[in-house]
Amino acid sequence: MAATAIKTVGIVGAGIMGQGIAQVFAVAGYDVLLYDIQPERISAGLALIRKNMEAAVEKGKLSAAQKDEANKRINSVNDFRYLQVDLAIESVIEKLEVKQKILQELEKNNSTETILATNTSSIPVTQIAAVLKHPKRFAGLHFFNPAPAMKLVEIIKGASTQETTVNTLRALVENLGKVSVLANDSPGFIVNRVARHFYVESLQLLEENVASVETIDTLMRSTGFKMGPFELMDLIGIDTNFSVTNSIYHSFHQDSKFRPSRLQQQKVDAGHHGRKSGKGFYDYTTKS
Repeated sequence: MAATAIKTVGIVGAGIMGQGIAQVFAVAGYDVLLYDIQPERISAGLALIRKNMEAAVEKGKLSAAQKDEANKRINSVNDFRYLQVDLAIESVIEKLEVKQKILQELEKNNSTETILATNTSSIPVTQIAAVLKHPKRFAGLHFFNPAPAMKLVEIIKGASTQETTVNTLRALVENLGKVSVLANDSPGFIVNRVARHFYVESLQLLEENVASVETIDTLMRSTGFKMGPFELMDLIGIDTNFSVTNSIYHSFHQDSKFRPSRLQQQKVDAGHHGRKSGKGFYDYTTKS
């Protein structure tokens, strides 16, 4: 399928990443169907998309007309069987078996021309594709949070991914106004593999009482980073970040350089997931 033939995009998962990806495609002129196993998450996701686009209008990044048109292009789907699209992207929890089950169902529901993609942050694409009948039209399409603002998209080619699928996705990413980079299939790909140490070493400093959360974040910002590691983990979601670290750690056969942090585990166990829960390394319940 050529990129020009893609008109309708289905997104499974209405969390932070699913919302952002839906917004990106809608603003670029694509019709979007958004699905989540929890219907209330779809409603909440659509409300956040509208809020984010209102903010984009206020900042001059979108016109009011663009916002209105984009909102019309996003529709919720409560029945998985209605996700019959030209491109389907799963953006759910970083668990192999969950992703495989969703993609198998998407493959059953759609034509042999439909391109399937995963927004996984860390799981090898070839591993996910092992259960598909047509892995040649499956690839990684990894957006970064927040998807509307972040320009980079990693395209990951699995062992069976056809070159035509990769070429279609590269053209599609260009149509979205993003920049694509082709990554070979490896745990964490490029960005998340390199970024693990930004998080893991910062958490190690905190565990060893070398410096406080605020000090580490301030110092990292002073060197040119837009956000410190703890601010960024709170934005991404501590649970999501921890899940990615775990996935990469086990994919590299428990290589110590990727070892997850006990402090981060405690945050996850306590339900302190960052901005989305109101509390993470920082407390957002008292912030305006």
